[in-house]
Amino acid sequence: MNCPQDWPEPIVRVQSLSDSGVAVIPDQYIKPSMERPEGFSENTQTNIPVIDLEGLFDDQHGLMLNSSIIELIYQACREWGFFQVVNHGVSPDLMDQAREVWRDFFHLPMEMKQVYANSPKTYEGYGSRLGVEKGAILDWSDYYFLHYRPSSLKDHNKWPSPPLALREVIEEYGKQVVELAGKLMKVLSINLGLKEEYLQNAFGGDDIGACLRVNFYPRCPQPDLTLGLSSHSDPGGMTFLLPDHDVPGLQVRKDHKWITVKPAPHAFIVNIGDQIQVLSNAIYKSVEHRVMVNSLKERVSLAFFYNPKSDILIEPVKALVTPDTPALYPGMTFDQYRLYIRMRGPRGKSQVESLKSPR
Repeated sequence: MNCPQDWPEPIVRVQSLSDSGVAVIPDQYIKPSMERPEGFSENTQTNIPVIDLEGLFDDQHGLMLNSSIIELIYQACREWGFFQVVNHGVSPDLMDQAREVWRDFFHLPMEMKQVYANSPKTYEGYGSRLGVEKGAILDWSDYYFLHYRPSSLKDHNKWPSPPLALREVIEEYGKQVVELAGKLMKVLSINLGLKEEYLQNAFGGDDIGACLRVNFYPRCPQPDLTLGLSSHSDPGGMTFLLPDHDVPGLQVRKDHKWITVKPAPHAFIVNIGDQIQVLSNAIYKSVEHRVMVNSLKERVSLAFFYNPKSDILIEPVKALVTPDTPALYPGMTFDQYRLYIRMRGPRGKSQVESLKSPR
């Protein structure tokens, strides 16, 4: 299965559509009726768990075994697949700088952004669609995708400049988020009854992958007909989302209902990806989520993906496989799985579920 070198149709920048003042969105953005925001009931009283990490980490000695925080993370991973973390160690000022420097990028003149236009071969750069199916229904969003780890893939020349501060800010931001991810990986391992370094080693030790997708959701004249990002579960390991502090939009599916996430100040929204679901043999769940758009305000969010080494085999941990709990998934490298996703685009939970071994 080879990835095409180019997109199947000419790329239209959603931001340009929005800025043109169109009153009716083009047909290729109109979702089928059951996938539209009005197609599911929304629980407005519930929020994903918010977990305070204060006291969990010791900078000198690493993880501190604060059993109450560890248990909260365990329950969130099992029951939700999503949670927010505060007092996580990443600088609040740096979080704000990272979001706003990318907002500045998306407000540059189009010809300056087009220099970084991407292709489906790597997705790296400035993009406006996911998946390569001709005639697919598209999402109301633009994005920028870049590699942070491994160093062999990180190329600052593919990171935009201007804005002049972007490369320096995102380099430091990535460093701090990677540190946070490594600490949470220890918690996830302990909660599975494994040694604290187990999942990190299963990802490749220090030789992991990490990448950033910055999402730009322009104002939409008909937000009830489309989505900023279609329902999907994340294909990688663990995602750290820095949301727009002013404009909610992320929805998580739980018990067949869509719940709008209410971001806590300077929190990261953390979610389990398909690779950790596979490693944990579905003890931890990756969960469907989607993004709403609105007619009044744009949104910018930063999704930082913490992933396994691309060529390492990911399969259920042998210690978690028993006669009563047989392995649910065959082994597959992250590269193989990622190509499978990129060819198809966002499709709810069907991607990882389709890999389940016959019982």
